[in-house]
Amino acid sequence: MGTGMRYLGQSAVYAVFAVMIGYFATAPVYTHLEPGKAMIKFSFAHAAKPKGECRRLTREELNKLAPNMRNPVSCPRQRVDIYVELELNGDPVYQATLSPTGLAGDGSARMYERIPVPVGTHKIKVRLRDSRRESGFDYEAVREVALVEGQNFTIDFKAPKGGFIFE
Repeated sequence: MGTGMRYLGQSAVYAVFAVMIGYFATAPVYTHLEPGKAMIKFSFAHAAKPKGECRRLTREELNKLAPNMRNPVSCPRQRVDIYVELELNGDPVYQATLSPTGLAGDGSARMYERIPVPVGTHKIKVRLRDSRRESGFDYEAVREVALVEGQNFTIDFKAPKGGFIFE
């Protein structure tokens, strides 16, 4: 096969490759969000309260420990599960029990949820329980928001800032 044929074959392969790149750069058309919809992004990372109370060790318990481990107060590392709910116009949209991360169950519980909703005014109610209580909630927030088409509305949680943050 001659050099000219090789160059012609190589040019044909490059042309096919260029056409494929051109096609996939414009099609299929990607739609981020359906027309008439907005997006609520609900996410946070939060460490709940410890599973148990701290307690003072007795002299006998301290003597059984290595000298460098003799802390007079013992606190459990594990954290309780977090229970969270999100309601939109009185209807439950998201409910979850989130377990703490980490080998000892002492890390933050994490979640991220995308919820497409119709545009318009909505009443959003979020609640979170991060303590050992059996019922009720430690944090609650209610907001009425007007969402426009294509909007990304975020709900975050920061306990030091008072709870839920709507942006």
